[in-house]
Amino acid sequence: MVSLERVIDRAREYALLARLDRPVGNLLLLWPMLWAFWIAAEGFPDPLALAVFCAGVLVMRAAGCVINDFADRNIDRHVKRTHNRPLTAGRVSSKEALVLFVVLALIAFGLVLLMNRLTILLAFVGIVLAATYPFMKRYTHLPQVHLGAAFGWAVPMAFAAQTDSLPPIAWLVFVAAVLWATIYDTQYAMVDRDDDLKIGVKSTAILFGEHDRLIIGILQVLMLICLVLIGRRAELSAIYYVGVASAAALFAYQQFLIRDRSREGCFQASLNNTKVGALVFLGIVFHYAYA
Repeated sequence: MVSLERVIDRAREYALLARLDRPVGNLLLLWPMLWAFWIAAEGFPDPLALAVFCAGVLVMRAAGCVINDFADRNIDRHVKRTHNRPLTAGRVSSKEALVLFVVLALIAFGLVLLMNRLTILLAFVGIVLAATYPFMKRYTHLPQVHLGAAFGWAVPMAFAAQTDSLPPIAWLVFVAAVLWATIYDTQYAMVDRDDDLKIGVKSTAILFGEHDRLIIGILQVLMLICLVLIGRRAELSAIYYVGVASAAALFAYQQFLIRDRSREGCFQASLNNTKVGALVFLGIVFHYAYA
């Protein structure tokens, strides 16, 4: 008979494997999805769709973390930041990780079955993007862009769930989400760049090299342009642009944080993006609440 202590221990390790102790990733996933819902609904979205998507994002992010650690189980041991993860450290087996991934993916798919046909069809693309992302760093220097597509896929799905259509603005918000993820995940990859170079793992941080800060700056400007275009197309008021301007100020601060490319500075810059997402969302919400 399995003891209660054993059950608690396994649950703790599974929670760590799914990064339930690190909610920052959830926020980075949630913000673009929330932007999309409020714009699609021109205000507060359908409560059921919003609840399903919030739960689905949390579950799929956990599933993504599990499959990522499975794919990187022989790589993470060589990286200072990841060498003590449950799978790499041997506290969770590969079989357990795969079972946990399948269970989480099935829960997420069960949630999306509550939505309309278009949303369900889009979910298949989302599953493929999430499942293939962890393997991209072996074949391309652009895994951060793939991550952006995986994270941002909740945007067209949100428009589909709310309006049963995919208007042009949905793809504009999607592009903004992809650019944003490329920004913050490149900053995150800068933390591991030395370790990744030693073991042969690819990333945009390695691809950009000494031009990393400049290219991140260009991506930040492009994202801000996207946000302005979104505001114009959705006819958002000045209060939205206050949120965009505040996001621009945080981007400038992130450039300061990564000025010397220190591990801590790059890590803090990446984390700072949760505030960027929140400010853009507040601008959208306040527009529909008070404009």
